[in-house]
Amino acid sequence: MRTIACSLFALALLWNSVRAEDIISSLRAAGVAWEGELPCRKWDCECAFTRQRGCCCAAYELQEVEDQIFMRMKDLSNRASQLGDSILELIGGIRVAFTASMSPRTNCLGPFTRNRPIPYDVITLNHGSAYNPALGLFTAPLSGLYSFSFSVYSKVGGAGERMYYKVQLIRNGEPVTSTWEDNREDSEDSNSQTILLSLQQGGQVYVELLNGRQLCDNAEGLNTFAGSLIYPTLA
Repeated sequence: MRTIACSLFALALLWNSVRAEDIISSLRAAGVAWEGELPCRKWDCECAFTRQRGCCCAAYELQEVEDQIFMRMKDLSNRASQLGDSILELIGGIRVAFTASMSPRTNCLGPFTRNRPIPYDVITLNHGSAYNPALGLFTAPLSGLYSFSFSVYSKVGGAGERMYYKVQLIRNGEPVTSTWEDNREDSEDSNSQTILLSLQQGGQVYVELLNGRQLCDNAEGLNTFAGSLIYPTLA
């Protein structure tokens, strides 16, 4: 962020510098081309550009222009610095991140007659307290770009039994990504997904198991759900 602010400031300085040179060149050309009588009798270019007031025509005007440009550049520098500090303070002062997993289960989760949020009830991290383990629900504390990931693991009892699950990530009631397995060849399977999502303040994200599907033998907390704020945005 400081790099961006400095780049903008440098561009502004360059632009003001170009404008100053144009103004000085125009004044100089006008003085040289002037055929009437000059109060100082002649255009002294050497004097005009040594920052001495009153020694030649337009020296005072040139100095005023330079002073004005300098003050504008100084004000721009202060504003850019304040903006950079404010952005860094805003981002640095906000920590939103969580990691949760399903507690080990000997039985299967599901099947259910309707889609159901997966209860990731073992919390290892919850900065900002935005994740609710009772509901398996993340609520964005502020608008921004977030990263979410989830992993899925399931194991059936023996060869020939059906591996049948589908898990999807939901944002504000709508599915945005999913993973599934439906075969009789694998006795166990795992998968994972990671996605970036833009959320408004109060937006909600959770992972659900679709109706009629199941996750079995969740050993060692292999079913996980995690998320974090990458950077805040204007609402």
